Amino acid sequence: MDEPRTPTAPTVLLVEDDPDHAMLAMKAFKKGNLEPEVVWVKDGQEALDFLDQRGQWAAPRPAPRPGLILLDIHLPKVAGHEVLRRIKTDPGLHTIPVVMLTTSDRKEDISASYEGGANSHVTKPVSAKLFVDQVKALGLYWLFTSQLPAL
Repeated sequence: MDEPRTPTAPTVLLVEDDPDHAMLAMKAFKKGNLEPEVVWVKDGQEALDFLDQRGQWAAPRPAPRPGLILLDIHLPKVAGHEVLRRIKTDPGLHTIPVVMLTTSDRKEDISASYEGGANSHVTKPVSAKLFVDQVKALGLYWLFTSQLPAL
């Protein structure tokens, strides 16, 4: 039987349907020497399966509880705001910090993020370099400056 996963830094759940954005985010963590285990899922349903430890994320080696979730808004299958709602209404998940990391800077989306319980709403910059720097800064703050809840 496999041993449980024991990452040195909290696991980060990256919910992102754009492969280029996902690769840039993972590059940012490496660039910042942050070294978390980053689990990338490509749609809202896969994020919920991961969090509920269903399907490929079930036994015998269940998915680790993330210490941080980076969540896009515009996702296939289940939209990001719906994923956020389900996280924040689940007693076992609601304390996990969720950062909405999205291309949307629409006032309605920003309001919906905070009304849904997001800890932050960050608009992705157009420049790849700025995007990497932004995700690196998010990682430094959430993984090493902020105190995360015990899981």
